[in-house]
Amino acid sequence: MRIAVFGVGGVGGYFGGRLAQAGEQVIFIARGEHLHTMQREGLRVESIKGDFTIFPIRATDNPEEIGPVDFILCGVKAWQVPAAAQVLRPLLDARTCVIPLQNGVDAPIQLAELLGIEHVLGGLCQISAYKARPGLIRHVGIEPKILFAELDSLPSQRVAILRAAFERAGVLVDTPEDIWAALWRKFLFIVAISGVGAVARAPIGIIRSLPETRQMLVQAMQEVAELAERMQIKLEPDIVSKTMASIDAMAAGVVPSMQRDILEGRPSELEAQSGAVVRMGSQAGIATPLHSFIYASLLPQEMRARAGNP
Repeated sequence: MRIAVFGVGGVGGYFGGRLAQAGEQVIFIARGEHLHTMQREGLRVESIKGDFTIFPIRATDNPEEIGPVDFILCGVKAWQVPAAAQVLRPLLDARTCVIPLQNGVDAPIQLAELLGIEHVLGGLCQISAYKARPGLIRHVGIEPKILFAELDSLPSQRVAILRAAFERAGVLVDTPEDIWAALWRKFLFIVAISGVGAVARAPIGIIRSLPETRQMLVQAMQEVAELAERMQIKLEPDIVSKTMASIDAMAAGVVPSMQRDILEGRPSELEAQSGAVVRMGSQAGIATPLHSFIYASLLPQEMRARAGNP
């Protein structure tokens, strides 16, 4: 079985690295100094679950060198998905499927429209990890878990094969009975901590402990829960309190990737997270006042980052 990891950031680097560590045939697709460092020194992962290095490593910036694979873990940022779909075409044949691991709920639909629905699974993950420097992934919080399923949530042989690979790698894995509900549970969680954290410019331990920002977290999740109900996504009635309990259990220093990108002046997933809530809310006739505030507040900086201005 051949697995390509397209985008070797915190998500792709960690989960692809664990598969490679377990002996799977993994090819990493990266670029720039990150790629060159991996080719020279391997991929290092510093993790609260145990450090490891993948060396020698097969890594390239040219998918045409690889040819068709069985699975593609798509670990690029959400705003990079449409462009990535075009670049990864040489990795596809009739059997190949792509597992998008972006935050948000748009990526499976985007990939299905561009590559064909038969090539796409629904996917998400739970982890706090990032590229610390070229060749180094740092996993700092959250028990790593990966979830995926067919877009219709029916069992399939390819889902079973990939699940077995992650189990051999010692990674927590689940194939949900309702992949869209799973995607929206993650969406409800991540847009709340990312948006509120980015506006407050504070880690999770602070924003959950101050009554004012804690209430913002709750309201952000309530807006997404109401939107999900309007869109006939089946979330639990107590999803907000359950998610708040998970937030309370997180390491105090966790900073979501969108918030980290915004704080460091890089392009972020603002459009795929807060922006998506505002867009879908407008389409569904659901008011999203807090997400509208968050999106509008962060948009000027996002525009500067995308224009390359300081």
